[in-house]
Amino acid sequence: MSNFKLTLLVGVALVAPASAVVAQSQPAPTPPPATPQQPAPSPAEPPVAQDDDAPATVGDVVVVGQANEVRTSIDSVSYSLANDLQATTGSLADALRNVPSVDVDPQGAVSLRGDSNVTILVDGRPSGVLSGEGRAQALLQLPADRYARIEVMTNPSAAYSPEGSGGVINLITKPTAPKAGSTSTGSVRANVGDGGRWNVGVSGSRQDGPLTLSGDLSYRADPIGIEFLRQRERLDPATGALISSTDVVQQIDQDQNGGVGRLTAEYRLTDKTQLTAEVRGNLIDGDGYVDGLFETRDAGGALVNAYDRSGDSSFNFSNVGATARVVHRFDDAGHEWSNELRFDRNDNETSSLAATDFIIPEAADLFEINEIEGRQTTLGFTSAYVRPTADGGRIRAGYELTDLQPEQNSVFRRGASETAAGIVPELSNRFEARQTVHALYGTWERPLSPKLSAQGGLRLEQAEIEIDDLTNGVSADQDYLRLYPTAHLQYQLSEAQTLRASYSRRIQRPQPQQLNPFVFYQDPLNRRSGNPDLEPQETDSFEAMWQLRQGQTFYQATAYLRDTDGAFTDVATDIGGGVLLTRPENLGSRRDTGIEVTANGRLHPTLRYNASVNLFQQEIDAAGIPGGEDRDGTFASGRLSLNWQPTPDDFVQLSGFWQGEQLLAQGTREAGGMLNLGYRRKLSESLSFQFTGRDILSSFNSATVFETPLFRERSEQNIRLRAFYVGLTWTLGSGPRRQPEQFDFSGPQSGG
Repeated sequence: MSNFKLTLLVGVALVAPASAVVAQSQPAPTPPPATPQQPAPSPAEPPVAQDDDAPATVGDVVVVGQANEVRTSIDSVSYSLANDLQATTGSLADALRNVPSVDVDPQGAVSLRGDSNVTILVDGRPSGVLSGEGRAQALLQLPADRYARIEVMTNPSAAYSPEGSGGVINLITKPTAPKAGSTSTGSVRANVGDGGRWNVGVSGSRQDGPLTLSGDLSYRADPIGIEFLRQRERLDPATGALISSTDVVQQIDQDQNGGVGRLTAEYRLTDKTQLTAEVRGNLIDGDGYVDGLFETRDAGGALVNAYDRSGDSSFNFSNVGATARVVHRFDDAGHEWSNELRFDRNDNETSSLAATDFIIPEAADLFEINEIEGRQTTLGFTSAYVRPTADGGRIRAGYELTDLQPEQNSVFRRGASETAAGIVPELSNRFEARQTVHALYGTWERPLSPKLSAQGGLRLEQAEIEIDDLTNGVSADQDYLRLYPTAHLQYQLSEAQTLRASYSRRIQRPQPQQLNPFVFYQDPLNRRSGNPDLEPQETDSFEAMWQLRQGQTFYQATAYLRDTDGAFTDVATDIGGGVLLTRPENLGSRRDTGIEVTANGRLHPTLRYNASVNLFQQEIDAAGIPGGEDRDGTFASGRLSLNWQPTPDDFVQLSGFWQGEQLLAQGTREAGGMLNLGYRRKLSESLSFQFTGRDILSSFNSATVFETPLFRERSEQNIRLRAFYVGLTWTLGSGPRRQPEQFDFSGPQSGG
């Protein structure tokens, strides 16, 4: 693993200087005239997904325009997925792992520059399937080929919710309108992998006068295997000497399947008014088998307790949603008013049956059944007004309402057999909550001089949160009104170079489930609960960025500082008998300081690269946490992708990443990395073949280490993510010829 990390980070460090030498040894192409930068769209005016390979047709003349692989605006950076071969066969998590600033661990938890509190939007709007407890599972199952670009906003403007202290990831879907010269278009995709993996997908659109219908449907099967290893040591608090140790070895084999569907209708009521309606659905389920051996030894190493615990587990996650939108455009210059109503409902069911066979000391078998049913209903309304100003600026103002209502019912049974298992009241619970947020925002963006532009924003939010533990009669609430300012500056040093600086104040509210005080049973050694006293965490985020875009070269360096008060952290406490209770707590503070460098360009006319490195120092104040202490450390993460196009019809990609460590109040979450391989062959104008290999070295795993005066623990999860796929993509319709895959950085403009 250390050799993989060293190779990747050294490669990233060396490839950028090498590309600069190559660029200097070749005549630089004459850059085209600069084009005006397009401001990042607000949630009320979602980004229009653009086909990175679509030419424009005028009569019999075809003008080929290559879109930038990296696009930037005053408050965002977006990355094209057109040439990410993992996105053609993999999940959304696979695609996100190849994006600078973004990390996704083996369990699907996403983070931005080490902060796991991230908001994920789709086309600038909240996503029901990518929020709540089922998000990680959705990221591991949703197909990535639905999306054209991934936009990263670590300091978004006030037009976006401040929720998510790490920032916002905006997924921009592929275009739905038929290509020029066609009334209908579509594609069919099918990929088959090893170990029972496969996925299929269809998408299409048709335009008939003022009505455009579009939709997509896909299904994915991706079984996984996990080896779980845990060693826990209990210590004498007075002497620090070992009292006992417990070793756990578990093997989990699980089938995972997911289906996704969406249908959208757009109707142009008049030349200036458009109506849109969308219905969508997602279904993810899985069944598995767990087998584990638990052994406890005393200080002398003698085996004093041993039992085998095995059984079945299953989960079912579903999401249904609908959106209605009306947009009125007063002119063609961007002056518009939009209103949108959203509904989403998530249903989440998990169940497990575990049979315990006691070996030492011998005892009768014990059966435990744990069933949890959850539902989360979300209603949202947005009204937004956008108007350009005479001086070349833009004003945005709007109102947003988000109403979130989660509920959960947990039933735990125990007995001498499956049929004789009775309900255990103290381990069963009913829980309801409601979170309502009203928001008013305004931003003003304008040029201050021919080279200097600025954007200022302010957001006012009223948040009301109520929780009810119906079983135990415990209630709690939070009610607060707060302001969230944002500021962005941009200075054009030259046609090729740009400087930017930004500030935003952000918040991470506790999820309602994090406030539930009920203690959930996980296994004989672990319990978990929420914390009704958990306060929101607030972050002040500062950034300064330099960017160079010239010819085939794109460089970007960003220095950042994030100061967080009351940062969330999980804290484990020994509640007796070697059993740990984990619940969220607020740290005193956390500070992240770092620099991230991104480089894209070519080493040879047929060989291009994408590389990024993030070096950061993390400091946490955990003095008030039981078993915690102030900690700091310097960490690194990076990614490198090499793209070789030996012929117009062949495209080869080798990519890898390394995710750095993260500090915890009581320990560390260790790093990990992955190496991927891909090949695409264009067989005809409408048919292409692809091969991909994910985690070909089986190197991407996770480990968490706790060090406290009362216990030490190391938990490892070795997940079999390695997978190989072969597949075909067939493009339907009479759209213009698709151009060969290539990156393009030829324009001096910042936007794309």
